[in-house]
Amino acid sequence: MARPKSASHDLRREEILDIAAQCFADSSYPAASMNDIAAAGGTSKARLYHYYESKEAILFDLLDRYTQRLLALIGETEAVAQRQDLDDRATLHALIRRFLAEYENSATRHVALLNDTKFLGEAQRNLIVGRQRDVVAAFTRFLKRAYPQRFNAVNQTALTMMLFGMINWTFTWLRPGGSMSYSAFADEVVAMLERGLQASP
Repeated sequence: MARPKSASHDLRREEILDIAAQCFADSSYPAASMNDIAAAGGTSKARLYHYYESKEAILFDLLDRYTQRLLALIGETEAVAQRQDLDDRATLHALIRRFLAEYENSATRHVALLNDTKFLGEAQRNLIVGRQRDVVAAFTRFLKRAYPQRFNAVNQTALTMMLFGMINWTFTWLRPGGSMSYSAFADEVVAMLERGLQASP
C-alpha cells in the first residue's frame, strides 16, 4: 500500500509551483528548463524530479490548482452572498473584488494560465480550457442577474469579455505597492459597471 503524501510534501510542491510560475513568467514556458526551476529554488534537478516527473507535469499541476481555486472563489462568493443576503449587483461586485485579490497574489500563475495552457497535452489542455469556460459562464450569469436590462442573446458574450478585458491583464501594468492598489482598481471596475451598465434613463 502506498504511503500517503505528507503535508510538508504538498507544501513543497506549492513552493515549486510558485518558483516555476515565476520562471515561466520571466523567460517563457518553452525557454525555462527543469535546471532553471531547480536553480531558482536552490535545489538539484534530481530533487525536483522527486516531486515532478517533468516540466509539463509542473505546468499542469500549477494550472489545475489555479483553475480549481478560481472556481472555488465563485462558489465562496455565492455562499457569502446567501449568508449576507446580498443583492445581485453586490454579489457581482464581491466576485470582482475576490478575483482581483486573487490575481494580485497569484500574478505569475495567472500569466501561465493565459499564456501557457497551449503547451499541455490535449486531455489536460481540454480540462483547463473547460474550467476557463466555466469561469466565463459563471461571470455571464452574475452579470445577467446584476444588469438584466442590458443583457440579451446578442451582446452577452461581448459584455462578459469586456469585463474580463478590464481585469484579466492587470499583471501587465498594475503593480503591488504602486500608485493604485488592486483593491482601489476593483473599486474603479465596479464604478465603471455601475455607470456603464445601469439602465438608460
